[in-house]
Amino acid sequence: MNIKNTIYLLVLLCISFTNTSIAQIGIVVGQIENLGESVPFATVAIQGSTIGEVADEQGQFELKNIPVGEQILVVSAVGFKRYQKEILIIDEKKDLGTIQLQEDIFGLEEVVVTGTMKETFVSASPIKVDVITGKYLEKNIAPTNIVEGITLVNGVQEVVACGVCYTNSISINGLDGAYTAILMDGTPMFGNLASVYGLNGIPTMIIDRFEVIKGPSSTLYGSEAVAGVINIITKDPAEQPLFAADVMGTTHLESFGNFAFAPKLGKYNGYVGLNYAYINDFDDENNDGFSDIINMDRVSVFTKWSKDRSDGKQTSIAAKYYYEDRRNGVEAFLRDRAYKELRGNESIYGESIYTNRFELFGTHEFRTEENLKLDYSFSHHLQDSYYGADYYEAEQQIGFANFTWNKPIKNHDLLVGVTARLQNYDDNTVATQLNDNTNLPDRQFIPGLFAQDEWTVNERFTLLAGARLDHYDRHGLIFAPRLNAKWKPGQWTTLRGNFGTGFRIVNLFTEDHAFVTGQRSVEIQEALNPEQSYNGSLNLNHVYTIGESSGSFDIDAFYTYFTNKIVPDYDTPGKIIYANSNGHAISRGIGFNVNHQFLFPLAINLSMNFQEVTITEEEDGENVTNPIEFAPQWSGVSTINYQWKKPEITFAYTLRVTGPMQLPEVFDLDENGIPLPTSRPTTSEPFAFQNFQITKALKKQNLEIYIGSQNLFNYIQNESPLVGFNDPNALVGFSDFFDTSYAYSPIHGREFYVGVRWNTGRRSK
Repeated sequence: MNIKNTIYLLVLLCISFTNTSIAQIGIVVGQIENLGESVPFATVAIQGSTIGEVADEQGQFELKNIPVGEQILVVSAVGFKRYQKEILIIDEKKDLGTIQLQEDIFGLEEVVVTGTMKETFVSASPIKVDVITGKYLEKNIAPTNIVEGITLVNGVQEVVACGVCYTNSISINGLDGAYTAILMDGTPMFGNLASVYGLNGIPTMIIDRFEVIKGPSSTLYGSEAVAGVINIITKDPAEQPLFAADVMGTTHLESFGNFAFAPKLGKYNGYVGLNYAYINDFDDENNDGFSDIINMDRVSVFTKWSKDRSDGKQTSIAAKYYYEDRRNGVEAFLRDRAYKELRGNESIYGESIYTNRFELFGTHEFRTEENLKLDYSFSHHLQDSYYGADYYEAEQQIGFANFTWNKPIKNHDLLVGVTARLQNYDDNTVATQLNDNTNLPDRQFIPGLFAQDEWTVNERFTLLAGARLDHYDRHGLIFAPRLNAKWKPGQWTTLRGNFGTGFRIVNLFTEDHAFVTGQRSVEIQEALNPEQSYNGSLNLNHVYTIGESSGSFDIDAFYTYFTNKIVPDYDTPGKIIYANSNGHAISRGIGFNVNHQFLFPLAINLSMNFQEVTITEEEDGENVTNPIEFAPQWSGVSTINYQWKKPEITFAYTLRVTGPMQLPEVFDLDENGIPLPTSRPTTSEPFAFQNFQITKALKKQNLEIYIGSQNLFNYIQNESPLVGFNDPNALVGFSDFFDTSYAYSPIHGREFYVGVRWNTGRRSK
């Protein structure tokens, strides 16, 4: 055989061998269970490859086209510990039998993205992230809105901004809602105007989980992330049943509903949801002449689509339309929906707010060797409202894009990003007017750069350092660095330390409804500069066992120092005065959380938060320190869950307690309409809300029936949230002394509810 023929033969052998190797692929099947029950919709994948599948409703899966040889199978599901096993693939179908998942009692294996802008596990994250899953929400609260669920996190509270329209926001560690960034799937969405109402319109049915970070996160998310971040993660369309419904009614004649449809069109998995709320009842238990229950018609339509890509990368796009007709006032304003003709009436007081909001957001991972990703969003928010006879119209558009590059380099994980935010805000108040009353909409283009490096020094120690640089036309460059460290002195003990800076651009009306509610006028004494903050925090987490039961506890300590903390001044009668601060503000405290799972199916969570939130300013040459209003000195949250397995009944009890808080100084009127010489109490009394829910599961019918009670012991704040409503010298609501600012808790009394959840099961693949 000559050399030419030898080479030809070798080439043929190589081609034959290569084709044989390519043909050597296997199939793996199995069943995923927990304690004898199937685990539906678990993710099953081969580590280091794009081969993956979602188990069906019965927990069964089949992976195809797996190369022969040793492979690592990874199984993950929300609420369970990650399962990992080395398997040998042969050139035929391999049945793995039953894979048993263990319940993740402490949430240590929950996947989170908020702290580092990339997927990691709670236990591995260098930043403390609190996670509440959609399943946990269903067990513990009625599906009215997400605000109820977020307050299950220690140190997070609902703050009521107005005693008539009952607008609310989320406070973290005593700082009001304007200091918290709200994200949808990791993308900033809301802005200040929408933060007043927008959270209420998020259907609980679309929520996979939400993640909460307490403390400044301006390095990744920019302005508004001073107190923390709430990231609402929506469900994966590929993992949803074909059709699902959740409908609830209450003894206050309220009706709430969620409906969802999840079709599959070729390579695209879709999810279409509808949420509605209907409340049309007048209830006045405190006898101030105004309804204690907000009336509303609300409809929210949501859709999300994802694409099955051969490269395993992610592409998804989502949209939501939200409409709300919110109103409250005296009985004549509400009865028989008379408000439609009485909006803006000068003799019958009522507040009517029409909100139209559209959102579009999505993610695209590029088909490149490098990890390149684009997150984007657009929102349009229109508010058409009357507060008594005062008309308020506001419009806000926000466009956002975030382009990131993620590069692991040995034991470093580098993330670099470029952001662009374009926002437009316009209203008919002094907030967007020049001195000559010329309208001047607030238009801002905010480009930014950020970078962070997560350095795994060793198995026990991780450092994360990052910085952000944003440019504002009116304020120039703003720099925000952060440093985070995680140390594991033992397998079950984790210590985290965080230092960061934050900044915030003040937007007046969107943060303070007293602009148009009540009869106060607004005085802006000077151009308002950004607020700056410096924060340090420590977190200790330890997992323990007592006999055959186990639990975990967290201790959190935080300290935030503000320069130029802008607080509205209500001390001058009839006015709200805004100016830059010549002093400083401090938010500091400590929190405790214990989560214990007994050997029998009982789980208890107990948490307390103690804080001091103050502002110090110079008055007559001396520094004077006062508490910031509506920041409670202490608060606590407790949940108790018990599962009665045989009849498939779950019992859930929730307790939220709120300690004393500073209140605005307001004066009631005497019988002649003259303010009394002594104000109402400027410190509230402690109070508690208790909820109870029973859920009965009928698994064969894919049905759940739940009943419960909110505000079980009928707490209502002692005083009306309104002042001056009884002025004999003016029509109700139109007195010069009418004020809505004394609202420190909801006054919605006890109610009972019943609801039904049903789905068709997993849709066909």
